[in-house]
Amino acid sequence: MYQTDPPRPPKEYLPTMYDLPSEDPEEPGLPDEFHLLQPQLLRETFCPANFPENQVFIGTDLNLYYDVRHPLWYKRPDWFAVVGVSKLYEQQELRLSYVIWQEGVNPFVVVELLSPGTEKEDLGQTLRDASQPPTKWEVYEQILRVPYYIVFDRYTDQLKVFQLQGSSYIELEINQGRIWLNHIQLGLGLWSGVYQGIERQWLRWYDSSGSWVLTPAEQAEIERQQAEIERQQAERERQRAERERRRAERLAAQLRALGVEPDFGDEEQE
Repeated sequence: MYQTDPPRPPKEYLPTMYDLPSEDPEEPGLPDEFHLLQPQLLRETFCPANFPENQVFIGTDLNLYYDVRHPLWYKRPDWFAVVGVSKLYEQQELRLSYVIWQEGVNPFVVVELLSPGTEKEDLGQTLRDASQPPTKWEVYEQILRVPYYIVFDRYTDQLKVFQLQGSSYIELEINQGRIWLNHIQLGLGLWSGVYQGIERQWLRWYDSSGSWVLTPAEQAEIERQQAEIERQQAERERQRAERERRRAERLAAQLRALGVEPDFGDEEQE
């Protein structure tokens, strides 16, 4: 790849997401059911209060190309979020992959879900030959400089959060299974509950009040319950009005039987 004078934009001379493979069916560690559901819950509850929805991109098991000198090198995070970038590629198309040199904005947070075959690499405990691509840890820490790297072990329900401080990651102390990310005005924590019919410990986002961010299904259920409450209140009011009408009719009949024309005070005053 050769550059010109004046320089051409990256989209003209560097590979884009259209040129790079978006998946590798022979790659080990393909998603199991948990690797499908947990990222989905993270996606549904990731709503930074200080970023508009169209300026947030979320990737799940998506190729992340990070090195322009080695354009075929990529990592495939279980889940990652980028803030301050268009939700759609060039504001018009769903992404096939996330190409750093085309996007110009690095991920803000990456989440890896530990698997027996990837645990050491996810935690930065592997060594590599100089001729091999860097490990996940090296890419997130040294190349992309991702501010927050989060690792969750579903077998032990252990959550580890690493924050970039200076040139390296520092593990943060987690208080009651929760950690607050001030830049995006969201927190991440362990939630014991039922999601997609499965009860266990899940990772999900919470807001500044400490409340778990609702999923669309939860929000719809709350709205359904509220509508049902309003329907029942309206029905009780209708029944009360009907009882009042019948009581008035009975009273009027009794008065007429006594030769008295009832006056309920609803006629206009002269």
